[in-house]
Formats: sequence, structure tokens, C-alpha cells
Amino acid sequence: MAKATHLECALCGERFEAGAVHGLCSCGGPLLVRYDLDHIRSRWPRRLVPNGPPNMWRYRPILPPAEDRVVTLGEGWTPLLQARRLGARIGADQLWVKDEGLNPTGSFKARGLSCAITMCLELGIRKVAIPSAGNAAGALAAYAAAAGIEAHIFLPRDVPQSNYLECEAYGARVTLVDGLISDCARLVAERAPAEGWFDISTLKEPYRIEGKKTMGYEVAEQMDWELPDAIFYPTGGGVGMIGMWKAFDEMERLGWIGARRPKMIAVQAEGCQPVVRAFEDHEPRSRFWEDARTVASGLRVPKPLGDFLVLEALRKSGGTAIAVSDSEMLDAGARLASEEGIFAAPEGAACAAACEKLLACGFLKSADRIVLYNTGTGLKYIEAYSTRFPRVASSEQDKLGGLITPR
Repeated sequence: MAKATHLECALCGERFEAGAVHGLCSCGGPLLVRYDLDHIRSRWPRRLVPNGPPNMWRYRPILPPAEDRVVTLGEGWTPLLQARRLGARIGADQLWVKDEGLNPTGSFKARGLSCAITMCLELGIRKVAIPSAGNAAGALAAYAAAAGIEAHIFLPRDVPQSNYLECEAYGARVTLVDGLISDCARLVAERAPAEGWFDISTLKEPYRIEGKKTMGYEVAEQMDWELPDAIFYPTGGGVGMIGMWKAFDEMERLGWIGARRPKMIAVQAEGCQPVVRAFEDHEPRSRFWEDARTVASGLRVPKPLGDFLVLEALRKSGGTAIAVSDSEMLDAGARLASEEGIFAAPEGAACAAACEKLLACGFLKSADRIVLYNTGTGLKYIEAYSTRFPRVASSEQDKLGGLITPR
């Protein structure tokens, strides 16, 4: 099967050789992987897709590795769950949750890092570095460990404890930084050339987006190749949305779907909403969000590199961008858990809160087929959810019958 034909700058269109190490274009734009889709279409009809493995590598013909070996922990093919009780409460007749929290390392980041680390092996890269708000760090650490690659990780000091501990457990070299992910990114950029690290930051290499685009292939396949009317996606760096938008274009050119697209809806936190502001102000790019604050660490991205691609998807699809408060997303997370049995990360819960708002204002109709992406498990956000579910003090437990102690 033909693999990548070339890489292409998303800003200026300059072409780069496939099969070589690349970062950003000289103009600062991210590089996108391009394929000979006509050739793939002739060799890989849609009916053969179910013959693939039950993970994201079922779409191997449209992913970049040329060699046989892939670094996989079983990522992808996450469930698409119908949320009937939540839908009945908020007025959505056909509501689904795509639960990415069931990926290895507990988030959708596993998809992108599986593909990126596979390409690092193929291209001979042995040392990588990443700035992360949390979940990408855990995924990189896991896949680097599986591949035998040295991983250097830079995290904000107030990152959820689970993210820090998993990185240490996987053997990564972790640096805690006083600041935000943007401060971590600055340190990686400053040190990488001297240290010999390949910077695997969001969109600063071409392959994480390729892994994440499989979310778009999956939702199409799981909905019998009929895309939903609306997709809610929690948007920090926004690569998941960019990847899905790319996947929809590829699938149309493969002849698997038609030209209709879902309304793409970017969900951000009130305390960090650069994409929402740019969308509302009709700007092509976002501006840095000062003093970014939110319990949803994955949404605490003050200036996404791929903001122009996210905004393009929103506008071309007739979608929108919306922000919710921390309180709203935590309340929505508690309801999603009690109504549907899905313990979502605050980022995913934010989508449920946003969906309720857009149904109430009439932007969406009750008959619309709606998919909410939960990008991670709530188990990684115990500190955030502890404000909603405080533990009973020991004296109160005594009144309730005391603690159960083993014999």
C-alpha cells in the first residue's frame, strides 16, 4: 500500500520530503501528511476496514509508517455510547459519548503518541522532549518506554498528581516548571538543540495529528459511515479537531462518505478561551490568553499553535465555539457519571455542559445526532472532583458505622 507522498505546510503550502525528520515549516506553519488517496482508494475499499484489528491501526493504510513495526498498546476503537438519560434531561433525542478515557494511559493522547513514537523509531530518533499539561506527558512516557526511546517531559508544577506519577513510573525524565504549558514549551525549545532532543510538541511534528485523526474514522465507521450532525470537542491545543477534519476530507476522497460535515463545536474553559474569543471576534488566529486558569488542565492552553486550522473547521462546518465555567464542567461530570456511568475528565464533561447550553438556545435541535468527545478518564482528576465529593471525616464515619477493618 502506498504511504505518505509528502508533507505540506498548512500555512504556506510548501512541500517537504516524506520519510525525513521535519519539525515546523520555516514560515512557522505545522506540516500535514499527504497521501496518494486515489491509489489507496483503488486498493483499500471501505468494506475491508472491519477486517483490521480492534484498535486505531485498523486504518493502517492511511497512516504514515512505512515499516511493519508499530508501537502500540491497544489504543483506539473506543466505544461510542448512547447517552439516553443525559439526552432525555437536556433535550437531545440522539446523543452519544465517544469515550476516549478507555485508551491506554487514560486519554485520547495515546493515539497521537503511538503514531509519533512509531515514526520516531522509523526515522532513527532516540531522544524526545515534550511540554504538556498532563495527559500527553503520560502517553509519551508510556510509548517511549515501550519503544526504548529516551523521554524528557516538562510539566507545570501544579499538574494533576496522577500525570506526574505515571511519567515517573514509565521512567521518563520529568522537569516541573513554575508556569503554564507555554512556559514548558519555551524551555523545551531552548534546550532541545543542545541536548539532541526531538521536539514532539503539539503540531511541531507531523505525526501526532495522524494518530488523532483516527477518531474521525472511527466515529464514521461506528455510525455506519453517516457522520453526526454535531461534534463537541474540548479544545486546548485543538489537534483532535484538526485531525478529525482532515479525516473527513480523506474519507470523502476515498469515496467512503459524502460532502456533508458535522457542525464542529470547540469547547473551552471560561478561564482560558482564546479560540472562543477569536471566533466571536471574526479573527483568523487567536491571541494569547493572559492568566489562564481552569481545573481542566488540558484546556489550559493560552495560545494553540493550530488555532487557524481549528477556526477554519468551525467556520466551514457552520459550527461554533463556546466556553463553560469550571463549576459547570464539574457539575456536568458528576451528572454524566451518575446518569450514564461515564466518569469523564473535566474537559469531556465540559462538552456535556456546552451541549445543554446550545440545545437550550436553539443552536442545536432535539432531533440532531450529536456526539460528545470525552477525551480522558475522570480518575486522573481526583483533585478537581474532590471539591464536588469531599470525603467524610473520620468522626462522621464513626457515626455511620465506622470503618471496615480487615481481620
